[in-house]
Amino acid sequence: MSSNDNQTTTPGTRWGSEEITSGFPEAGDPRFDSIDAVRDGLAGVGYLADDSISSVVYLADRLAKPVLVEGPAGTGKTELAKSVARLTGSRLIRLQCYEGLDESKALYEWNYKKQLLRIQADQGQSWEQLEEDIFAEEFLLTRPLLEAIRSTEPVVLLVDEVDRVELETEALLLEILSEYQVSIPELGTVRANQIPLVFLTSNNTRELSEALKRRCLYLHVDYPDLERERAIIETRVPGISQSLADQVARIVRAIRSLDLKKAPSVSETLDWARTLVVLGVGSIDAEQARDTLHILLKYRTDIDRAAKELAGLDTSV
Repeated sequence: MSSNDNQTTTPGTRWGSEEITSGFPEAGDPRFDSIDAVRDGLAGVGYLADDSISSVVYLADRLAKPVLVEGPAGTGKTELAKSVARLTGSRLIRLQCYEGLDESKALYEWNYKKQLLRIQADQGQSWEQLEEDIFAEEFLLTRPLLEAIRSTEPVVLLVDEVDRVELETEALLLEILSEYQVSIPELGTVRANQIPLVFLTSNNTRELSEALKRRCLYLHVDYPDLERERAIIETRVPGISQSLADQVARIVRAIRSLDLKKAPSVSETLDWARTLVVLGVGSIDAEQARDTLHILLKYRTDIDRAAKELAGLDTSV
C-alpha cells in the first residue's frame, strides 16, 4: 500500500516526501440495521448478548463512539469485541494493556538500528538532509493504536484491561478517541481514513479518568442470569445435555452467592462443563461436584467453602 492509501496528514507536513490533504474520517455505512440484527448476528457467531449489550453495540456503530466495557473478570468483555469482529468481517487489532505500557509499545517507535545504518551509509549528506531521510515511513514501527488508525480495511480495535495502565498512557487514547488521529512530531498528524469500532475493557482495578469516560458509551457486563448462562453453556459446550447444562448453571449460581476470593467466571463455568462432559458425567452429584471444583475455583479457601456448601446442596434441582 502507498502512504496515500493509509493516512492523511495536516497540510504542509510530510509523510515520506509527499504532501497529503487533511480530512476527518468518514463514519462509513452502518454495520447493523437494528438492535435485533446485532443480537441475532452475535448469536450466530456464538456470543449470546442480552438487550443492553446489543443496544450499546448498535449505538456504538451508529454514533461512531467507542465502548467502555466494565465488569468482573471472565464475563465476556474481551470476547464481545472478538465476536463483533467476526460478525462484521473486520480485522481485530488488540492492545493488551499492562503496567508500564508506554507510547513505544502502544503507538509507534522509530527503528533506530535501521536509521543508524542509513546515517552511516550517507555520511556525505548534511544533517537536514539526513533528518528528512531517516524520519520517513520506512523507519516507522507501528504499534496497535497507530495500526488501527492507518488501516484501510474495517477494524475492531480492542484496548484490553485499560485500567492497568498509568494515567499518562491513558492520555494517549484521548486524541485517538476524540478525533481519530495521532500526532507524530516528525511527520505531522495522521488521521484515520475510517472510524474503527473501539472496545475498551476494564476490570475496575482503578478508576478511569472522567476525560476518557466522556468519550465512550458505557456498558457493564455482569454475570449472566440463570437462563442466559444455561443457554451459553448449551451453545459453547458440544455434546452437553440440557439437564446437565441446567445443573451446571444452577450450581455455579449457588457458588457465586458465597463469600469467595474470586467468584467463578463464565469462562471457568464453560471449562467445568466441558470437564464434566469429557468425564462422561450425565447428572452431577455432590461428590462429583466437589471432585472437580478445582476447575471452577482457583483458591484453596474458595474450594473448601464451596465443598462445604455442596455437601448440603441438592444438585439435582
